[in-house]
Amino acid sequence: MAIELNGKTYETDEEGYLSDISEWNEDVAKVLAEQENVNMTEQHWEVINFLREYYNEFQIAPAVRVLTKAIGKKLGPEKGNSQYLYELFPYGPGKQACKIAGLPKPTGCI
Repeated sequence: MAIELNGKTYETDEEGYLSDISEWNEDVAKVLAEQENVNMTEQHWEVINFLREYYNEFQIAPAVRVLTKAIGKKLGPEKGNSQYLYELFPYGPGKQACKIAGLPKPTGCI
């Protein structure tokens, strides 16, 4: 699979995750979000940007529990809970948000 955007091809794996995370940009994120039926809001971008910062620091996508705790610390307790994250990313904040963020599929996600 691949995403065609502005005359450039972005390769993805069979599940739609970007093959080369360095090619990610906000336009690619918007296409990935569209494919996931996610309407990106400021709250979505907060989570996406957080995930990218986390990945840059630790070279791994956080598990949902870790993500929830870390978001609570950074963005406040009202956002650091799984209900909030599932409202933003109904198919799973780990899998869906990581895909839109251009990150590899988190380990432990089915």
